[in-house]
Amino acid sequence: MTQAPATPKNGRRRHDREIIALAVPAFGALVAEPLFVMVDSAVVGHLGTPQLAGLGIAAALLMTAVSIFVFLAYATTAAVARRVGAGDLPAAIRQGMDGIWLALLLGAAVVALAMPTAPWLVDAFGASDTAAPYAITYLRISILGIPAMLVVLAATGVLRGLQDTRTPLYVAIAGFTANAVLNVTLVYGAGLGIAGSAWGTVIAQAGMAAAYLVVVIRGARKHGASLRPDAAGIRASARAGVPLLIRTLSLRAVLMIATAVAARLGDVDIAAHQIILSLWSLTAFALDAIAIAGQAIIGRYLGADDEKGAREACHRMVEWGIGCGVVLGVLIVLARPLFIPLFTSDPSVKNTLLPALLVVAVSQPIAGVVFVLDGVLMGAGDGRYLAWAMLVTLAVFAPVALLVPSLGGGLTALWWAMTLMMAVRLITLWLRTRSGRWIVTGATR
Repeated sequence: MTQAPATPKNGRRRHDREIIALAVPAFGALVAEPLFVMVDSAVVGHLGTPQLAGLGIAAALLMTAVSIFVFLAYATTAAVARRVGAGDLPAAIRQGMDGIWLALLLGAAVVALAMPTAPWLVDAFGASDTAAPYAITYLRISILGIPAMLVVLAATGVLRGLQDTRTPLYVAIAGFTANAVLNVTLVYGAGLGIAGSAWGTVIAQAGMAAAYLVVVIRGARKHGASLRPDAAGIRASARAGVPLLIRTLSLRAVLMIATAVAARLGDVDIAAHQIILSLWSLTAFALDAIAIAGQAIIGRYLGADDEKGAREACHRMVEWGIGCGVVLGVLIVLARPLFIPLFTSDPSVKNTLLPALLVVAVSQPIAGVVFVLDGVLMGAGDGRYLAWAMLVTLAVFAPVALLVPSLGGGLTALWWAMTLMMAVRLITLWLRTRSGRWIVTGATR
């Protein structure tokens, strides 16, 4: 009996099932990471204000360092997914091991550089005399966990490429729980203070890395993939990661410029800006979950030489991005009476915050498409274009944002500049996807 051809409706349903199966667990895993810092803050906060201030400085430095290497997850996801699509699981896992070895090498380098420079880094961050000793203590201990953090990034990329986002969710939940228990036990039970919080996080991160390695090693043995470091493979992983590193640094520069401009506007504006930025980051997690699904799905289709499937999946994910952006925008508007009082009771901050918050709400559909297309091009291994596109975006955003204070603009004007930044990203990403040049099929790009 001849099988009926798939209808467009059936195709959409298939893509929807894939997106949901990958994006929902990915969102849970993404949210779990910032909860580490929240738990540390809640536990250390009861030790005193200087300890909490020191934690804030050290955590900011650590998160900045780790976020720079997020390409370990993105590049590995795309490369592994291609080989999965090509039906070569041993090569997929071998590619993932190259990423993990690269993570270990980078982690060792960061430890060697950051350990002796910890006091200087804390001082450069502007820590007060009372907070600095606590920041240095927390930073020096937590630096030891950076190799494990980077392994977690790379191994997460391996599993995403293998179309598995559930295992990272389970590991993240276990790591969060262990971190909470260890923090309370070591800070108060063992009386180690802020050092106990740092050790708790290091142990939890090491446990997460070990759990990932068990899963990956088990898969390697099952499919006969080598676990030994391969110099050529590690170099290839590093080359693939360089453009994504440039993209990430450019994006971090955008956020730093925005914060610096808000600080120049005054205390009220910077306070309101930080509140909006926290909400913006939360919505970014939701949209990034769809982008992660895009990386895995697009990489698999291209690896399977299925150009039509890749285009259809891209189109459907854009629809998801628009829909999720609209929903998030509406939620921001509806939830603002509940959200704003959680962060401030200052009427001046509230008055400054509200119009800028509405700008963020309006821009969510744009952000939804941007995140999706970003994920699609990452899944296609189109890192070089993403790097150039983000540099162009930075070049447009920086002068506009820096002119806001001199032209008498306030926080709302700054967030319109942020919306312009997202619009430029949308244009550059849309032009690339429309051109079709991102579509390169095969097990490697």
